[in-house]
Amino acid sequence: MEQSLPSFLYKNSSMLKFLKRFIIGRAKNPLDPRIFRNLSLIAFFAWVGLGSDGLSSSCYGPEEAFLALGNYQYLALYLALATTITVLIISTSYSQIIELFPSGGGGYLVATRLLSPTAGVVSGCALLVDYNLTIAVSVASGADAIFSFLPLVYQKYKLVSEVVMIGVLTLLNLKGVKESVKVLLPIFLLFVITHIIVISQGIFLHLGRVPDLLSHTGEQTIAGVRELGPLMMLFIFLRAFSMGAGTYTGIEAVSNGLPVLREPHVQTGKKTLLYLAISLSITASGIIICYLLNDVSFQAGKTLNASLIEKIASGWKMGEFSIGIWFILLTLISEGAILFVGAQTGFVDGPRVLSNMALDGWIPRRFAYLSDRLVTQNGILLMCFASLSILLYTGGSVKFLVIIYSINVFLTFTLSQLGMCVHWLKSKHEARWVRKLFTNGIGLILTLSILLTTISIKFREGGWLTLAITTSLIIICFIVKGHYKGVKGALTRLDQLAAAIESSSQTPPQGIPSKDANTAVVLVSGYNGLGLHTLLSIQKLLPYHFERHIFLSIGEIDSSKFKGRDEVENLRTATESDLKKYVIAANRLGLYAEYRFSLGTDPIDELEKVCLEIAKQYPNTIFFAGKLVFKEETFLNRFLHNQAAYVLQQRLIFHGLQTMILPIRVM
Repeated sequence: MEQSLPSFLYKNSSMLKFLKRFIIGRAKNPLDPRIFRNLSLIAFFAWVGLGSDGLSSSCYGPEEAFLALGNYQYLALYLALATTITVLIISTSYSQIIELFPSGGGGYLVATRLLSPTAGVVSGCALLVDYNLTIAVSVASGADAIFSFLPLVYQKYKLVSEVVMIGVLTLLNLKGVKESVKVLLPIFLLFVITHIIVISQGIFLHLGRVPDLLSHTGEQTIAGVRELGPLMMLFIFLRAFSMGAGTYTGIEAVSNGLPVLREPHVQTGKKTLLYLAISLSITASGIIICYLLNDVSFQAGKTLNASLIEKIASGWKMGEFSIGIWFILLTLISEGAILFVGAQTGFVDGPRVLSNMALDGWIPRRFAYLSDRLVTQNGILLMCFASLSILLYTGGSVKFLVIIYSINVFLTFTLSQLGMCVHWLKSKHEARWVRKLFTNGIGLILTLSILLTTISIKFREGGWLTLAITTSLIIICFIVKGHYKGVKGALTRLDQLAAAIESSSQTPPQGIPSKDANTAVVLVSGYNGLGLHTLLSIQKLLPYHFERHIFLSIGEIDSSKFKGRDEVENLRTATESDLKKYVIAANRLGLYAEYRFSLGTDPIDELEKVCLEIAKQYPNTIFFAGKLVFKEETFLNRFLHNQAAYVLQQRLIFHGLQTMILPIRVM
């Protein structure tokens, strides 16, 4: 007889688990009291894991901005100054967000809590698209950097290498955040060291030209204004500035990633943000100045950074031995590799935004689940699939990806700054609220100006695609939210059972039933009408058959609970408290009842384990689970509601245990 796929997978689960453990690693214990300290990142590692996106953007952001100046490259000095000022202003304003949201203040949470849920979902969707583009742009730019010093014949393998790299990064992040950061640390340090050398050499070797350059810039600017007019000159500058706006996308990542930082989160987050602001402003503006001082121009098949590094280091020798070529090779490899590291931010913060939105019901709840490696596995896989789709759609074209990039991040920046301004206006009793309002106000004006400029300039060039994807995602979120809201409304009638049962006052049986007594194990999730309906359905189906009733629940450690030991202990207390309410309700119906519970990241695995323990203790046991049944079963229903009851039933049947699923009609 042909074997079904689920049966085949279950019977071969040992082999699958071995392969998973070999590739990803052994499961981590979320109840280990040392787990939070072992997994958290100190400021330096956080700079690598969360700040690499911003730092790596110096490999493509300054280049796109400089090339966009065209024949007006003397404006590059203003561009470098504007870049530094923008980084510092946005970083300072996000430092205040970190203080206000010590448990994580990404754009989604800031907009949701300080503005409205609608503003929050707009910000969240914008962030999700931005993080996917972060992965795509970083990987595509990294491949460009690596292939820029290879013969043109190898260009046909570039897109394939990008796909492979996204797969590698996905596997690294499935292993865990800290594990992935440690693997990528040497690449990050190599990039920092080589680029300190490049920028210092590129500037200091031409210090004698600086006075003439300043004078020339002033003269050319005045001439340009006379020739084209101030508005056209401003347009040229703003277009170039918007093309390099991807440089600032990594700043928001620190406030969003606070939960993975070492306690105290605020101090670690602000220190990480300081590292990022200093390194990003120096690197991005320094490279732009180096382009200008070293007369770097576009060459086919090469990035501007590759041309710059060759001009600086090609003549380096140590005796008769040429070390320049090796330094060029090492630096270009570090550029390609750091861009791959920069994609790490999308894999770290994208799933975190997904989990926050899932907890609020905007997207399926499964995106808040943690794997046994204590990462949001579903979110990581979705980021992988989405970034691959964008990469393949654009053919890995950095030029096009940069055009559709950065619009969304400035939408999030603007909503976050607006939310902070509203907060300070409502919190005039707080110390230094005027200074804080001024900081976020400047940030709001700056980010809103960049957002409007970027949209107007990039819209026809491809920016419309970003807005279309984001708008579609927002619509999907409202559909999902509407479905969950409808189901919740339909289930409220079941909650009335609690009031009806509380009015009952039957006397439960005296004494403890024997081990051989008929036992009903009722799987519940929280104290609600759904669980009580399952209990009453058992009595209706098999009246007076069971002498013992055991309520079983798993306290699921998801992304909202895995934020510290206190949260886990609160989950333990809440789970046990709900089960005690079930016992009291059963007693009022004249039934003998007990409870069992466990905590874990995978409810199915934990349920299977506890069910086997109960069956060993009480041999005459039948397991019952309630399952929502819709009038019309659709893909949306199946996707938005887990199939845990069916999966558990299949597992227990393979162990020879009787399991019944009791349907509960809704909608």
